[in-house]
Amino acid sequence: MKGTVIIPTYCRPNDLNRCLRALTQQIMPPYEVIVVVRDEDAKTWAMLEQLKSLPLAIKPVTVRTPGMIAAMNAGISIASGDFIAFTDDDAAPYPDWLQRIEAHFLDNVCVGGVGGRDNIQSTEPWAVGAREVVGKLQWHGRVIGEHHRGVGSAREVDVLKGVNMSFRRSIFDGLQFDERLHGKGAQVHNELAFCLALKRQGWKIIYDPKILVNHYIAQRFDEDQRNAFNAVAWANKAHNETVGLLDHLPLIRKIIYLAWAFLVGTRDVLGFVQLCRFLPIEKDLAVRKWLASTQGRWQGIRTWMQPSSPNS
Repeated sequence: MKGTVIIPTYCRPNDLNRCLRALTQQIMPPYEVIVVVRDEDAKTWAMLEQLKSLPLAIKPVTVRTPGMIAAMNAGISIASGDFIAFTDDDAAPYPDWLQRIEAHFLDNVCVGGVGGRDNIQSTEPWAVGAREVVGKLQWHGRVIGEHHRGVGSAREVDVLKGVNMSFRRSIFDGLQFDERLHGKGAQVHNELAFCLALKRQGWKIIYDPKILVNHYIAQRFDEDQRNAFNAVAWANKAHNETVGLLDHLPLIRKIIYLAWAFLVGTRDVLGFVQLCRFLPIEKDLAVRKWLASTQGRWQGIRTWMQPSSPNS
């Protein structure tokens, strides 16, 4: 099989350099590497000029719309491999990355998506440890991520992580990353919406912890600054999760999910119970997180109620 690699990038030329050099070490060389760059990102364009001598079939693509979704859809539009693997510019895939991905697609024609673990290069408590259950959607709508902690054998999951995921090229004839989602950069939960749309079409999604990339967690250049609270980014995260789950869940589970989300929620998207949990510790910050979460949930409901879903 021919493997296309798509790398959306923005203002991180040194990270991109490391990523592309890692791809030159692949046991199974990529058929093509599509690097999607914003039109005004002069430093990245200059870096690509310096990397022309790399033994890779690099295809730069210009995108003017901010955000991961526009970049990924632009890359998909010109991809010609049998499968498309996505990684971030701040990641470095292991040499057997594409080889292991290909093996899963060859093993089962019902597999539409394959992903793996990202080894986060940090000793922070949230970045280390082992989890057997990753990438799963619980019955009431809570999403378990933890892909960076995954251990064990390859297994079927509900959602992959954007830094290390791949899909058969043929599925993109009827699917695309959902442009209704909010955000101007990372657009958190874009892979959730896409993977659940894939499952609705009957495809299997495989998570294999042996499919590895190193993840260096670089700076973002949008409202989502990872460790710093931003009300817009927090609301966008809640909005995107809500849209993806309301698209996917049957009616009764939609009702259960919304009740759970507003009443309980998670530490990332607060409901009332989580507000009460964090209020003694975070005080005003907890209130701001809860207000942004509630706003994002309501925005997500309104977006979902509009008739134009690309993957329904």
